Amino acid sequence: MNGSQYEREFRCILEAEQKILEKVTKTCSVLEKENYLKIKRRPFAVIRAAGSFGIDLVAVRGDISFLVEIKTSGANTLHFSSINGKLQEQAIVMKSICEKTCTLPVYAFRLKNHRGDSWRVFTLDLDTLSGRLEILHRRIPLLEKSKNNNYIMRWEKGMRLSDFISYLNQ
Repeated sequence: MNGSQYEREFRCILEAEQKILEKVTKTCSVLEKENYLKIKRRPFAVIRAAGSFGIDLVAVRGDISFLVEIKTSGANTLHFSSINGKLQEQAIVMKSICEKTCTLPVYAFRLKNHRGDSWRVFTLDLDTLSGRLEILHRRIPLLEKSKNNNYIMRWEKGMRLSDFISYLNQ
């Protein structure tokens, strides 16, 4: 699978597409599977964002919306300072947009070849959110920062996507 296929997978999960939900939960625990299937109660409309400005998807439903950047890797740690700093620059742009618009930023990290819930979600540190968005924001792990102030995403420190979905559908 290439990056756009994982982006499509994430979109289909949020849209509660049955075929994709069956595929991604095949190796999940019973609890993870139950949590994934909760998305069927209140799915999102998900729009693909054009361009590479650090935002891949926009997820919207009546009570909440958020911007999503998808990352995939066979390694469990992504250093945003690598690849000529492009990831770091994208994160800065995404944070700026989300601060200006009081929108929740979500980083979704798919670990390749992992059995069980292979998705983890993270967010960026913001102080412009309020209400339910602020409460949700506090529950999602923040991207770490290196001593040089570059973002680092460690897959094992993220929130399971199944837990994120469960929380959104309480």
